[in-house]
Amino acid sequence: MKPIRLMAGFFTVGIWTLLSRVMGFVRDIMIAAYLGTGPVAEAFLVAFSLPNLFRRFFAEGAFNMAFVPMFSKKVESGEDAQRFAQDAFVGLAGILTVFTVIGVIFMPALVTLMASGFLGSERFDLAVYYGRIAFPYILFISLTALLSGVLNAVGRFTAAAAAPVLLNVIFIVALVITGLTGDYTAPDAQSTIGRSLAVAVPIAGLAQLVLVWVAAKRAGYCLRPGMPKITPELKRLAIIAAPAALAGGVVQINLLVGRQVASFFEGAVAWLNYADRLYQLPLGVVGIAIGVVLLPDLSRRLRAGDDAGGQDAFNRASEISLALTIPASVALMAIPVPLVSVLFERGAFTSDDTAATAMAVAIYGLGLPAFVLQKTLQPLFFAREDTKRPFYYALAAMILNAALAIGLAPQIGFIAAAIGTSLTGWAMVVMLMRGARTMGDAGKFDARFKRRLGRIILSALAMGAILFASAAVMTPFLGIATLRYLALLVLVLIGIISYFGIGHLLGAFKLSEFKRNLRR
Repeated sequence: MKPIRLMAGFFTVGIWTLLSRVMGFVRDIMIAAYLGTGPVAEAFLVAFSLPNLFRRFFAEGAFNMAFVPMFSKKVESGEDAQRFAQDAFVGLAGILTVFTVIGVIFMPALVTLMASGFLGSERFDLAVYYGRIAFPYILFISLTALLSGVLNAVGRFTAAAAAPVLLNVIFIVALVITGLTGDYTAPDAQSTIGRSLAVAVPIAGLAQLVLVWVAAKRAGYCLRPGMPKITPELKRLAIIAAPAALAGGVVQINLLVGRQVASFFEGAVAWLNYADRLYQLPLGVVGIAIGVVLLPDLSRRLRAGDDAGGQDAFNRASEISLALTIPASVALMAIPVPLVSVLFERGAFTSDDTAATAMAVAIYGLGLPAFVLQKTLQPLFFAREDTKRPFYYALAAMILNAALAIGLAPQIGFIAAAIGTSLTGWAMVVMLMRGARTMGDAGKFDARFKRRLGRIILSALAMGAILFASAAVMTPFLGIATLRYLALLVLVLIGIISYFGIGHLLGAFKLSEFKRNLRR
């Protein structure tokens, strides 16, 4: 077996994801400035979330989690992986073409399902209008996810990781062009900006699909449109994917619950969205990168009978994930207001918006390590084509999330949605860890992981104290328009230097390891 270089793949995906997230921040900073948290902003955010919700259900959540292990094992065993990928590509395209047409027709029902608090307001009509324009994105991005799975399975991560950058670049171009046409604070101008963003969504999806299709063709997998056909392998894929689809559906119900709760509080959909962007930065760079690389690597190792290598890959992935995300989590809880105010508070985004968004950021920060651990634990199940147990765990998590978000909302408001998300994330980790015990040593944390975890936590807490004190000292500079970005950069550098310095002294990790992996 030619093994996937786990750490090299992780850094490749992580660096491109970091670039994508940075561009996403630029995009969201511009959206916040142009639209704030008003009706156009909330309508577009709901409209854009609809194809993304079903994308995670059809492609990343269900289809790909079943497809990648099967495809990886065919690559490893020398079976006809090309034919299997072609059949899957055509089958997914056929299903999603029909689904896209249905979604556009029944968009009012989908918006009601996502944000019933919009009913009777202009937000509802705008969300339906924008949603019909943006919904075809699901077809393009789901096929992109499948092709990305093909590339990841053969150890080619660059194109798939770079594709999301195109989405943000196209959004930024649309905002710049439209924003220059007039006064973006006027209601009509804001509607025009919202429409331009909606049009940019399917264009960006098509651009991403073209990028990964060309990369897959160069890798020897030229997948073409055709008539879907049912084969024994696709039947087996559907059987494996069905529980994952149900699990993906449960996860999306959790998101729906959060949106529904937020939709009854004016501005809350936007507050949670901007908070989501902040915690998604470390989650995307670390957790998603690890998950993307770890699943095909574990699948191929299991096919080759390399259980020891699989355990080591799982432990090193978990170790480096937490070494990078626990300090990020502490930082989000220590300095949420400076982060939000510097990044978003301008134009139509007010200080009240900053306070509400910062509160959500701190709560999401509490759940960040759990979200990342899920990305390393779930491949243990999916690599073994075990999609049933993750479904049962997700179902239990859905019930807990609904009870927390809906039950607490009358008492504490929109923030109940963020609390439900974070606490449910930790409950999911506990269930996954208990389930992994049946896998023997392959699903256990080794001595090195346990030894370093406590030191990582201590290093991050010390960094958090330093950051909190530094932010208090630098508060005057954070409020000066010409110095605020520089002041935030200084804060970030203080956090990075203190964490890695303290972590190195405590033996939480070795800086030489990071340098070696970066060189690889």
